[in-house]
Amino acid sequence: MSKQISKAVRRVDAVDKASGRARYIADHDFGELLYARILRSERPRAVITGISKPEFPEGYYYIDARDIPEGGKNRIRIIKEDWPVFAEGEVRYIGETIALVVGPDREKVLELLSQITVTYEDREPATTIEEGLACKGGPIVGEDNLFGAYTLIKGDPDAAFKRAARVVEGTYRTGFQEHLYMETQGMVGTWEDGKLTLYASAQCPFYIRKSVAGVLGVEEAEIRVRQVTTGGAFGGKEHFPDVIATPLAVAVNKIHKPVQLIFDRDEDIPFTCKRHPSRITIRTALDARGNILGMDIDTVINAGGYESSSLIVLQRAILHGLGVYNIPSARVRGRAVATNTFPSDAFRGFGAPQGLYAIEVHMSQVARALGEQPAAFKRRYFIRKGDMTVTNATMKDNVILEEMFKAVDEMSGYTEKARAYENDPLRGIGIAFVNHGCGFTGNGEQEIIKSVVRMKRTGPHQAALYVSNVEMGQGLQTVLRKIAAKELGLDYTDIAYDNPDTDIVPDSGPTVASRSTMVVGYLIQECAKKLKDRWDEGIGVEAEQHYRHPEGLTWDQETFQGDAYPSYGWGINVIEVALDLVTYEVRTTGIWSAFDVGVPIDETIMAGQVSGGIIQAVGYAALEKCEVRDGMFYQRTMADYTIPTAVDFPEVKNVFLENPYPYGPSGARGAGELVFDAAAPAYVDAIQSLTGRNVYDLPVTPETIMGVLKR
Repeated sequence: MSKQISKAVRRVDAVDKASGRARYIADHDFGELLYARILRSERPRAVITGISKPEFPEGYYYIDARDIPEGGKNRIRIIKEDWPVFAEGEVRYIGETIALVVGPDREKVLELLSQITVTYEDREPATTIEEGLACKGGPIVGEDNLFGAYTLIKGDPDAAFKRAARVVEGTYRTGFQEHLYMETQGMVGTWEDGKLTLYASAQCPFYIRKSVAGVLGVEEAEIRVRQVTTGGAFGGKEHFPDVIATPLAVAVNKIHKPVQLIFDRDEDIPFTCKRHPSRITIRTALDARGNILGMDIDTVINAGGYESSSLIVLQRAILHGLGVYNIPSARVRGRAVATNTFPSDAFRGFGAPQGLYAIEVHMSQVARALGEQPAAFKRRYFIRKGDMTVTNATMKDNVILEEMFKAVDEMSGYTEKARAYENDPLRGIGIAFVNHGCGFTGNGEQEIIKSVVRMKRTGPHQAALYVSNVEMGQGLQTVLRKIAAKELGLDYTDIAYDNPDTDIVPDSGPTVASRSTMVVGYLIQECAKKLKDRWDEGIGVEAEQHYRHPEGLTWDQETFQGDAYPSYGWGINVIEVALDLVTYEVRTTGIWSAFDVGVPIDETIMAGQVSGGIIQAVGYAALEKCEVRDGMFYQRTMADYTIPTAVDFPEVKNVFLENPYPYGPSGARGAGELVFDAAAPAYVDAIQSLTGRNVYDLPVTPETIMGVLKR
């Protein structure tokens, strides 16, 4: 059964995308368009004291908070309604939207924009985690400048540290990361059939609909969102499209003409959300024999000026704080601090990469402090089925990390090379073990998302699939077709699955959180079974499937106790490196991986996910420096923000070990984020192997290595 579903097929979008026929948001013809550009704050923290505008010619518009209709709100419905559509009174970060300038000629719009002067009364900004925690310039939110804080306790960590013969401590920092999707942010708003309609390059059409409805003060059904072919996202088009959809909708609501808002690349990089920077301090209590008694973990993330999804990211960071390890006692604390930087938001992994990076590098450092080889030390603490998790639930997965290690060790020669490179100043090899919770945290799928999928027989041997999940390059339109076709006994090309339209498809939830294949795919599998049972009723017969939580799972949202995720994906990365002692540049000479994604739905698509995720993560670890200076992202173009190319790293050699999950389609688990998680700590572990010194912060540049070797 698994071989049938795993067999690779040609992607349904392959020819259109390879030939250039696919139409992205800028390729659609809307007739006579108006063009919008954003008037943005030029201060990280200030009070707006005045705005001076030129006289606008007929047909040109200045749109701000005063144009929000009565009954609407100048707040975006993300997780909380704290992020304003248009700045009023104060600004909290450089790039905050103050107004839109709209008109029929692009050059004239830019000319008018350049003639607007905003005057400010500056306030002292806080732009780093440390400055935010110190409430530099006064709190941005609340009294403590925190959007939220959590504490998880397993066992008795206080007693563990009292008994400790030795404590090993480290602080690990990760920085901003730019999504750099192929297609920039873009959207067009129109009036169609008396309804405000948005064409969006986005991940979550129903998120946009909800946000726009709240701003305009109308029912959600009065807003239509049509997702167009989307050129990449990586989380960058989860919530941020709400930030541009809402002012655009206000403009369209006022003007009643089509309006286009598409970012140039040189505004997309400095004026969009990034991965949350983190500072994670881990203290490990050891007994006299070097056994781990307990851990204390303090996680802080830089949320930026508004909350957005920061608390959800923080939750995942601390829930993955112990990684794949069964630590007897632990305290894991988390805080999301406000700063005067561009609000951070979703990025592939959603907090897990930060937490997993810290615990993996720390465990390697503890091993070396004890004179042990990292992989052997880590393997002693692998969590197993029936062990207690950090949220005091039993691990329900059949954990096959040992089998995975055997497979990746055989491919890479890790154990032999780790011994051989112990005293080699030019070569190193590293390893990391990770897991990634599939789907939304806790009862999010059951209580918040409540997914629905629908299918319809459309011909003698054809059916249509209606879901809100988005193809953004990951192969979803092929994978979900395969799941439906397998149950119906059809060819996957006989299943229609168009880009989602909120007037047509049910809300099956957002395309995030490693949930689309596992959670939505399972609903499709069960829906297809229902449709098959009714197939003989003829063309036009429909079936629908609603989400049902797997049995035996419990979760308390108030205490964060219970089953944090229904299941986990599991992964191992091994990375080998070589050092140039003249330039201090590191060359990656080998990358190997093993993953348990249950059953891969399509081997070629999953291989693409693995290679893409790992290379993106090694870029995060080694190349992608994104700094804030004076409140502004310093790296603002593709010339100074460096990402990996095809020639920078060797081919990824990977193996999948099947371990079917009963509530995934054909046994599949989530995988899209898991493949990112292990590469950064494996790369840093390799650097530590090579240098014989501890490394703490990402990215690890040649300057970092030079400093490490000279300390």
